[in-house]
Amino acid sequence: MGRRSGGRARLLLPRPPRPRRARSRRGSAVPAAPAAARAADGRPRDSRSTCPRGSVPPPARCPSSAGTAQAMLLLAAAFIVAFVLLLYMVSPLISPKSLKLPGAHVVVTGGSSGIGKCIAIECYKQGAFITLIARDENKLLQTKKEIEKYSVNDKQVVLCISVDVSKDYEQVENVLKQAQEKLGPVDMLVNCAGTSVTGKFEDIEVNSFERLMAVNYLGSVYPSRAVIATMKERRMGRIVFVSSQAGQLGLFGYTAYSPTKFALRGLAEALQMEVKPYNVYVTVAYPPDTDTPGFAEESKTKPLETKLISETSSVCQAEQVARVIVKDAIQGNFNSSVGSDGYMLSILTSGMSPVTSITEGLQQVVCMGIFRIIGLFYLGSFDSIVRRCMMQREKSESADKTE
Repeated sequence: MGRRSGGRARLLLPRPPRPRRARSRRGSAVPAAPAAARAADGRPRDSRSTCPRGSVPPPARCPSSAGTAQAMLLLAAAFIVAFVLLLYMVSPLISPKSLKLPGAHVVVTGGSSGIGKCIAIECYKQGAFITLIARDENKLLQTKKEIEKYSVNDKQVVLCISVDVSKDYEQVENVLKQAQEKLGPVDMLVNCAGTSVTGKFEDIEVNSFERLMAVNYLGSVYPSRAVIATMKERRMGRIVFVSSQAGQLGLFGYTAYSPTKFALRGLAEALQMEVKPYNVYVTVAYPPDTDTPGFAEESKTKPLETKLISETSSVCQAEQVARVIVKDAIQGNFNSSVGSDGYMLSILTSGMSPVTSITEGLQQVVCMGIFRIIGLFYLGSFDSIVRRCMMQREKSESADKTE
């Protein structure tokens, strides 16, 4: 049927039904889901996925998140590289200025033989004036003649003083005053006087503990105490304590020796904090087993366990050790180590010790973990050596009893 409108008839057709809107729980209108599409084979598809029914839909991808992660990684890498480069540029500004040895006055205790003598020779080669301090006057005179062969100019002098640096502080102070009157203020003091006794704890004489503490520790305290005031007044100086790798790691047979060398580390750390504002720098040297007369004498009384542990590393030459110590002392480095084993031990035992460059601090932070793992293998090996020696000893003792 139609209606008339304006004199014309208009046909009214039924309107298509509007899609219904689903309502949420709160009553808001939600568009209804479209009708399910059909696949080419006529089977209906899931309205929530374009995948055929029964197939697993692909995982959702977020290309924007992956790109952001890559950008963040690149930014972090660039920051680390820039930070490391900045540290290398700033490090020389923080590190102490090198001490110039030509014309400097270097005092070496225990300088008549071994590492001390080689340190004196190395400094003399670089133009320093040398004061040798030791107990044996004959050895001092022989060493003086040997050192003078390396003279670089006619003005250089080698002064010899025979005194025991571990007994009387006033005597040590007086002889060092005499040396400074002749050769000028002490620019570098190398405390190298020392001795060693090896053996099982219960087999070592009680007085040996006292003697080693006096020579190895007080023998370094007294000379340092005698020169430190002048160094602080002059706002310059170097003090070197020659410790040992046995002063970083306690080993079988060194119960009398190791504590005296560990003590030098504590002294050096505390002293460095006191004198650093005065431009005075302390170095602790940790030489390994070194071919010296003292090492040869020590080897005569070493227990079997100590010998086997020592054989896990090579013996260094005194000249090589002396060059490293002198170089580190000149640069003002707190730690002085020789070889790869020495470097690893210095990193492992760094603790709260001072650093003289940012680079050194970074090396300690980065290498500490992996070196600890390696160190555990070393300790396991040393414990195994001690255990085998104990079993062999008990076996031989039981065999002797049966006979």
